[in-house]
Amino acid sequence: MQAGVRRGSYVPLGIAAGLVVLAADQASKWWVLNVLHLEAVRQVVLLPVLNLTMVWNRGVTFGMLNGLGAWGHVALAAVSLAVVAALGVWLRRAEDAIVGTAIGAIAGGAIGNVIDRVRFGAVVDFIHAHVNTPWGDLSWYVFNVADAAIVCGVAALIIDAQFLRRRHRTTSA
Repeated sequence: MQAGVRRGSYVPLGIAAGLVVLAADQASKWWVLNVLHLEAVRQVVLLPVLNLTMVWNRGVTFGMLNGLGAWGHVALAAVSLAVVAALGVWLRRAEDAIVGTAIGAIAGGAIGNVIDRVRFGAVVDFIHAHVNTPWGDLSWYVFNVADAAIVCGVAALIIDAQFLRRRHRTTSA
């Protein structure tokens, strides 16, 4: 642990990051459903490489575990909440702002998707990035703000663990 940093001192930062992600996620989903009416429109082209495309994801990341049956959304919500609880324990032990913010972003995204599962029985996905190349069409899975926050949070944790902490250990030795 860094000198002068108390255990739990990054909890407020993590909670703030989680609340920002949760608010942005739920606001964007509300907008695509209630203002844009994307469910009826199905797709809006924003850029040659970016569409808003309505998808109800009944599985987890990238649609995996899509066929869990009628109670699948409840089971996935319960697992997600258990992960959020574990992230809360990790947040209390966070040793720097990057880790605290990343954990908060992941938890906020997970809670945003849990809210969808409870409300709709599926997650609202709508961001579709794609590109046409001479070698073929490349298309990413349709995702949402919560998914983006989860991926960015995990990436920040990996970068912190692999590069930033290693550099800190090298300079303090």
